[in-house]
Amino acid sequence: MAEFWDLFDDDRKPLGRTIRRGKMTPLSGEYHIVVLIVTMNSHGEILCTLRSPKKSKYPNLWEVTAGSVIAGEESRHAAARELFEETGIKTDENELTFIKTVKENTAFIDCYFLRRDVDIKDIVFQEGETVNAKWIGKAEFENMITQKKMAFPVARRYAQLYDFLMQEGFI
Repeated sequence: MAEFWDLFDDDRKPLGRTIRRGKMTPLSGEYHIVVLIVTMNSHGEILCTLRSPKKSKYPNLWEVTAGSVIAGEESRHAAARELFEETGIKTDENELTFIKTVKENTAFIDCYFLRRDVDIKDIVFQEGETVNAKWIGKAEFENMITQKKMAFPVARRYAQLYDFLMQEGFI
């Protein structure tokens, strides 16, 4: 089934149009919304999932949970949905703490934080999306970025998010 996204202008004002997934063109002046969820346990480790080898972009690389907001959906709802779809973790939308929005070429990335202790054996993988999961500490996370084992978008956003989480006392 085709996935459609709402379109927004440079100031995140709705354009009243949708676009089919995969049809965004960089520098068009149109944006969609993506959610990113940093799930951290009580030991300060971040939950990362391994992208399926079937993915067209960044196969077999590690990432944090993320996905696009579907047309008509609210950002926080999409974050809870994506977290459940990709990991099996159920959360109430109100448990997600909004971190910040990062504007990129074709998307506004709404970043959320969730503190949750979950046993890795309880993670449920989404077929075609995720195939493994692990809790990763700061040093290992940064080492995986250096070794190019982390999907590029996650690596690019890491410093911004980690610094913010530190400043705000999440870590």
